[in-house]
Amino acid sequence: MSNTHPHQRRVIVVGGGIGGLAAALALARQGIAVQLLEQAAQIGEIGAGIQLAANAFNALDALGVGEAARSRAVFTDFMKMMDAIDGREIVRIDVGAPYRAHFGNPYAVIHRADIHLSILEAVREHPLIQFRTNTQVKTIAQDETGVTVIDQHGERYRADAVVGCDGVKSAVRDALIGDAHRVTGHVVYRAVVEADNMPPDLKINAPVVWAGPHCHLVHYPLRGGQQYNLVVTFHSREQEEWGVREGSKAEVMSYFEGIHPLPHQMLDRPTSWKRWATADRDPVERWSFGRATVLGDAAHPMTQYLAQGACQALEDAVTLGAAVAATDGDFEAAFALYEKARIPRTARVLYSAREMGRIYHAKGVERLVRNSLWTGRMQAQFYDALHWLHGWRAQDCLKDAL
Repeated sequence: MSNTHPHQRRVIVVGGGIGGLAAALALARQGIAVQLLEQAAQIGEIGAGIQLAANAFNALDALGVGEAARSRAVFTDFMKMMDAIDGREIVRIDVGAPYRAHFGNPYAVIHRADIHLSILEAVREHPLIQFRTNTQVKTIAQDETGVTVIDQHGERYRADAVVGCDGVKSAVRDALIGDAHRVTGHVVYRAVVEADNMPPDLKINAPVVWAGPHCHLVHYPLRGGQQYNLVVTFHSREQEEWGVREGSKAEVMSYFEGIHPLPHQMLDRPTSWKRWATADRDPVERWSFGRATVLGDAAHPMTQYLAQGACQALEDAVTLGAAVAATDGDFEAAFALYEKARIPRTARVLYSAREMGRIYHAKGVERLVRNSLWTGRMQAQFYDALHWLHGWRAQDCLKDAL
């Protein structure tokens, strides 16, 4: 923490999701006062489960909340991909002890609300962070000495800088860049199933992907195995618009008629579904302008096929804090350093996620190629192939930018 600043440095963080809480915590740990503005009535998370690879735990540890997250996570034995047509195993990666030995951290699954809470607890305890809910940011304006943020009621908030962590439909990004999001046409249904309602032959301590033509299913345990996360994805027949709404079992069933009976039995189990029409954005060369920047989905919204959305937001937050520390409180310099470190990496993840979606949803001859891709590969080779992604470390987060 620098002692060269005569006034208390202040940053406004827009958005109280995983990325926003992590950013607030990273900045407060650098001695910066944070005002966090959230449009919802309560700070919280919707959704179901997410996967946390070793890079996420490294970031959580750097934020001081790793143990809290571990206490709520389910540590899986392996992750595997199955062919949803014939039911055979395509690939299995051990994420137990050998994975931990290689990456220095575990692979786990966790309910979104539980990872959010693990960060929120530390945020609530930090004296430099203040919350304001029911606050929807409409515009931001910069001048030579700071930024002014204006909400839906015309109320003005003043700080030295602003960080937009407000998701795919980010108001901050819109003010800075103004580019359109890209609707993928892929629809994701998410549900949580109680353990006693889960088919016994699918109670597996692992993220399992059932890859089918233009569709796939994923399941894994949550909350000590008391629940299971279920995610199904398909290429929609409709013209989609980005958003979330209640789902329909009939729609799900209509897209999975040719699926093997083993995974198909899951589709009857949820009592309710949430339906996401997904979107991402093409990477940009800049996302920081003066005293304003963006983070997480506001910076690099990506499809879910590498299970890295939240993981990358956590990396962003840690890197942002490190960049502020490295530039002695010069926010313009810090944000430029942060984006220099993060833009190439997050673009690689985004492009890789798009490609993994294509691999998951292969059909015909492409499916046969997909099924033979990993035949005979040793576990150490999988770890080497994943190292660029799961091997990220907080202590090296600015290495490529300095």
